[in-house]
Amino acid sequence: MSLPPLETVRANGRAIAYRAAGDGPALVLLHGIGSGSASWAPQIDALADRFRIVAWDAPGYGGSDPLPGDAPPCSAYADAVGDLLDGLGLARAHLLGHSLGGLIAACFAARHPGRLESVALSDAAAGYRNASEEIRVGRLEARIAAMTTLGPAEVAKRRAREVLSPGAPDAIYDKVYAVQSRVRPEGYAQAARMLHGSDIFADAAAIRAPALVMYGSEDSVTPEAIGRDIAAAIPGARYVTLEGLGHASYVEGPEAFNAALTQFLDGLA
Repeated sequence: MSLPPLETVRANGRAIAYRAAGDGPALVLLHGIGSGSASWAPQIDALADRFRIVAWDAPGYGGSDPLPGDAPPCSAYADAVGDLLDGLGLARAHLLGHSLGGLIAACFAARHPGRLESVALSDAAAGYRNASEEIRVGRLEARIAAMTTLGPAEVAKRRAREVLSPGAPDAIYDKVYAVQSRVRPEGYAQAARMLHGSDIFADAAAIRAPALVMYGSEDSVTPEAIGRDIAAAIPGARYVTLEGLGHASYVEGPEAFNAALTQFLDGLA
């Protein structure tokens, strides 16, 4: 299957871009801070025969307009997910968020429980709201400065290997780089500020939808210990280790990733 083209819905005067394929129950995919809707090609290809797959470009990414302000909170991104569902006429959906998208998914799940069939968090970012000032502010400023001065392509060149396991082949690096190098600096800066001002644990205990948490065993960006803590904070959550995979687990090992996800979803039937 070729990658579906970008489409858009409009809400509150802003465009939200997405790629969609398939029929069946809706499964909405939220990418991470250095990514975009195109990164979900292996999931769209494998799962569109069973689900209506909707992969968004987060606000300020790809074809989506940015949110208002320099530092929109996580709740604003969660509201944008709701806007996307409304624009597509979806009352309920399964929601899957990776990294920063996991933070958004948890925020949405805590605030809009009636709209979820389930929520899956993959290598989710925990946020830095409770971190030291050096991490919360210093790393944020360094992250934004790198994107501003070096540009997306150079940042992607330096960053793409970090989100993979040490043994990941060059072909996978190339796929990650291709998406990361197209990140829009304005949207990235907004998302970075949200990441550094958020805390996934503030939402985790309020999640009532069936929940899956899965992390790559070789994830050096959000180590597995974080994932286990997040799973423990969500009532009834299931935890899965994706052996041998790094942070971009769904790109590096789509077969194992998709198998864990479908096993979880099948168990809900």
